[in-house]
Amino acid sequence: MLKIIQHKIFLLTCGTLISVSTFAQQNLKLTYNRPAENWNEALPIGNGKLGAMVFGGAVQEHLQLNEETIWAGEPGNNVPKNTFDSIQKVRRLINEGQFEKAQDLTNTTYPRTAPKDLNYGMPYQTMGDLFLDFKGHENFKNYIRTLDIEKAISTVSYQVNGVTFKREIFSSFADNVIMIKLSSSKKGSLNFTLNASTPHKINSIFTEKNQLVINGASSSIDNKTGKINFKTVAVPVLKGGKLTSTKDQLNISGADEVVIYVSIATNFKKYNDLSGNPDARVSEYLKSALNKKYDAELKAHIEKYQKYFKRVNLDFGTSKQAQKTTDVRIKEFGNSQDPDLVALYFQFGRYLLISSSQQGTQPANLQGIWNYQLNPSWDSKYTVNINTEMNYWPAENTNLSEMHEPLFDMIQDLSITGQESAKEMYHARGWNMHHNTDLWRITGIVDGGFYGMWPMGGAWLTQHVWNHYLYTGDKEFLKKNYEALKGCALFYLDVLQQDPSKKYLVVSPSMSPENKYFKNVSITAGTTMDNQLVFDVFNNFINASKILNQDQNLSNEVKNALSKLPPMQIGQHAQLQEWLTDMDKTDDKHRHISHLYGLFPSGQISPFRNPDLTEAAKNSMIYRGDKSTGWSMGWKVNWWARLLDGNRAFKLISDQLAPAPMENKGQSGGTYPNLLDAHPPFQIDGNFGCTSGIAEMLLQSYDGYIYILPALPDALPNGSVKGLKARGGFEIDMDWKNSKLTKLIIKSTLGGNARIRVAKDIHLKSKTSFTSATGENTNEYYQINTIKKPLVSEKAHLKTIAVPETQIFDFKTEKNGTYEFTSY
Repeated sequence: MLKIIQHKIFLLTCGTLISVSTFAQQNLKLTYNRPAENWNEALPIGNGKLGAMVFGGAVQEHLQLNEETIWAGEPGNNVPKNTFDSIQKVRRLINEGQFEKAQDLTNTTYPRTAPKDLNYGMPYQTMGDLFLDFKGHENFKNYIRTLDIEKAISTVSYQVNGVTFKREIFSSFADNVIMIKLSSSKKGSLNFTLNASTPHKINSIFTEKNQLVINGASSSIDNKTGKINFKTVAVPVLKGGKLTSTKDQLNISGADEVVIYVSIATNFKKYNDLSGNPDARVSEYLKSALNKKYDAELKAHIEKYQKYFKRVNLDFGTSKQAQKTTDVRIKEFGNSQDPDLVALYFQFGRYLLISSSQQGTQPANLQGIWNYQLNPSWDSKYTVNINTEMNYWPAENTNLSEMHEPLFDMIQDLSITGQESAKEMYHARGWNMHHNTDLWRITGIVDGGFYGMWPMGGAWLTQHVWNHYLYTGDKEFLKKNYEALKGCALFYLDVLQQDPSKKYLVVSPSMSPENKYFKNVSITAGTTMDNQLVFDVFNNFINASKILNQDQNLSNEVKNALSKLPPMQIGQHAQLQEWLTDMDKTDDKHRHISHLYGLFPSGQISPFRNPDLTEAAKNSMIYRGDKSTGWSMGWKVNWWARLLDGNRAFKLISDQLAPAPMENKGQSGGTYPNLLDAHPPFQIDGNFGCTSGIAEMLLQSYDGYIYILPALPDALPNGSVKGLKARGGFEIDMDWKNSKLTKLIIKSTLGGNARIRVAKDIHLKSKTSFTSATGENTNEYYQINTIKKPLVSEKAHLKTIAVPETQIFDFKTEKNGTYEFTSY
């Protein structure tokens, strides 16, 4: 029984605040006692546009540099011509049950290797490398290298012959430059050379006016010519000493202090516009930065970064492990108590998103913005059958809503370029894309029929538009993106086909991403994930059209099609079926578990509303197993959190925080010494997926209420978090002790009803009046889209899943009001 008690919350004492502050500074650094020996040990810095991997060598400092628009190729889509008849034939073959023939025709129509007149997307490419060579620094000692993610700055410190040498390196959020400050404890001790290299075939490296210049052009691949032109300039500013230059190298001698400004720019303006001027842009960036003193630039950089980063504070407590270097902590995590590493890993994910996705930049790609190759794995582009979406899972709930904007900008572009693939390939209205895109916003098939015949990329991406609206309540944003939601719904309205039973409307042809159900056959119709995605696309459009009072007739048409989608099904092994027919294998360990999209990131399956589906989803998870690629394990953390099993979620975090193999292939996952995620090789999505999963363990808001501590693991019994976001504009702070909530603060930015679910044994008191909840939540951002009752196989043996005992209460909030609760 809930009790309403008048209560006053007392502020923390000064002493507590100081200890929290001191701990936070210690908590938020990656530390190492030796230079990086390879890229997976180097440390990432970035400002959304410019990225660098900092190696921190004493004899040679190495910065591998990226600029977010250096991609191979040129404008243009990759939509194949005259394939609609083949798609129609494939549909007929699928309906006739001739799946191998359907796959063969798909593979012939869309071959594994791109035809001469097409391409399967362009790679994101490195700019090149900057080197600082220090003669006589071979015998160094007292070495320390850090990445301070509270300030977004990398540091190096060591001693040679009694002189301490220090470096500070950051990619400035204030100005579009990378800055390197070098100093020493003895005047006149800085002596080094500055040079560069680039792997691009078309390049020139030279010095001009005591500046180092790298010009180049991106690669030509398949049917596209490399038309990105880039310019990089490094400008050293000396305090004392002498600066001289040779043909392609700068020499610094006898300096007290040196600040190097590095700027990179390209001719890219938009996916269809390369009229930018790299020379003018570089000059403009450098002029702005050089007008400020270093300390002022650093201060402005930290202030802009912390505007986002400091919104969330997470404390799981600490242990002796926190005093060790980060690489050792990763090695020992599985056999030690190191809750602080989990908090650091969570905040590192937020750091990476802020550093790779800023307003006005490109979205974070498969490697964020950090890539040392011309032809990286999977082209380091945008794979939208899970990976790109996973990059943005932490954007809303970890209070980084602005970081989501580059993804929305890309969706706007794709809603234009995707009209070509919708019309040419499917004779449909609206827009669509398949499972990959790139800087040029391609929407055609990529990697052939077996992997690429999945016309659902737009369906998944647009969920982010609707989710952003649910978190922010921003109706202007919804208006701006309404046409993208509408165009996506129109496409599926036109392409849905009757299944052979004539009971349902399904997407055909398609697949359950990258998985197969028979020999080498992936092609099918009506996969569970497709049905779930179309369910969300249609509901999002219906709800948006109602909110904005638009397209009522079309909305009715969409409602009619929605009613004909297949229900989810529980198969013979008591599993959530992956396909329309019951073909799942209990020994299938595939990395994609796409049919669990309905559990997360969608909220169609809820332990409290749909216990049978929840049990089936759990069985599917158990059959698939835990160990997999990094991103797959990141997804599993979120799934187990939604299944309210915090201990299993934490086990997946432990699996993810195991040391990654140094081989750049396989599916073993893990974490590199620099805390970056391994597929392997490096893919950034696993970092973001795990950050999202940790947030989901602490707070969920998808099922009509705000669930506090829904999946807290035994390994994290004490802690606090401040600044997590819930739908409807709520911001949540909470403390817990001995695995029980002790304090809850809810800030409401939009007003409206707040419905809270907590454990049953929690007794709350507050000066706010609250009552036991009844009926559905009246808050407009918490409405539930009702799913159909699942079909259950006669062979399925369901055991009934246990759900925790909880209580739910409501209270009214005012816009910008703050509401405090404590337990007693």
